[in-house]
Amino acid sequence: MAITPLKIRSFLYMFIGSTVSILIIAGNILVITSIIYFKQLHTPTNYLILSLATADLLVGALVLQFNMALNLRSCFFFGDLVCKMRRCFDVTLMTTSILNLCCISIDRYYAVCQPLKYKCKITVHVVVIMILVSWTVSSLLGFGMVFVGLKHIVCEGRCLIFRIPNSNIVGPVVSFYFPVITMLCIYLKIFLVAQRQVRSIQTTKSGIAVIKMERKATKTLAIVMGVFLFCWTPFFLSITFNPVTNYSVPSPLIETLVWLGWSNSMFNPFVYGFFYSWFRSAFRIIISGKIFYGNFTNSKLL
Repeated sequence: MAITPLKIRSFLYMFIGSTVSILIIAGNILVITSIIYFKQLHTPTNYLILSLATADLLVGALVLQFNMALNLRSCFFFGDLVCKMRRCFDVTLMTTSILNLCCISIDRYYAVCQPLKYKCKITVHVVVIMILVSWTVSSLLGFGMVFVGLKHIVCEGRCLIFRIPNSNIVGPVVSFYFPVITMLCIYLKIFLVAQRQVRSIQTTKSGIAVIKMERKATKTLAIVMGVFLFCWTPFFLSITFNPVTNYSVPSPLIETLVWLGWSNSMFNPFVYGFFYSWFRSAFRIIISGKIFYGNFTNSKLL
């Protein structure tokens, strides 16, 4: 039986997709397990990271699996419902990620700009409300866009065509552009305040250590946001300007940009492991299997 270019393309597609999916699932399970297991990581900021990691995990476990199934059989085989469900999960989880990043930026704002009010403003109760609101709004937007608002999903081959009419840009604005502008403004404010703190620092050694620790955490989480923007901005720009150019953006390019966006879910665990020493310590303990042979919940992660 001859091996056609289509078969080679499908094999490479499945191989890359499976690899990315496995890395997403494994990396985010590490993050989730670390935060749940180690008491040192039970902080409001890390609960937001836990919510973000859960969304990333579901991208690998649901969205990519749907997409690879559609690649093998096409959406004509599965029907329009599966095509829409894939899009629902995609929009919901992407929106959840960016709303969680928004919440993290608010957390960092109080930690750096108003440190004396941080513990009374950003409590576990407040963070739980932030997480619930993020997931609820994202679910309503994701399922509402596909089943009620947007009826322009066209099933072509592998169910990759997502057409947004000129009159309906509410989805991208709510789920991407507005949160992005909000986060950029917040991090700009944090940067300016941090610069003033450096110039006029007059405090104890312990106070200096706390300020440095908060700034490092803010820098790391800003990098997480930067990676998110790097991965998702090209896709949103393409679907925003596609209607203006009479849908001239080719489907393979949109498909590639979608994969770039999904790959963001794979990068975050590497960022945490690279910049956070306590996450590195937690990852080592989990990967080595020590948690199965002893109680390390109260371990001091360096």
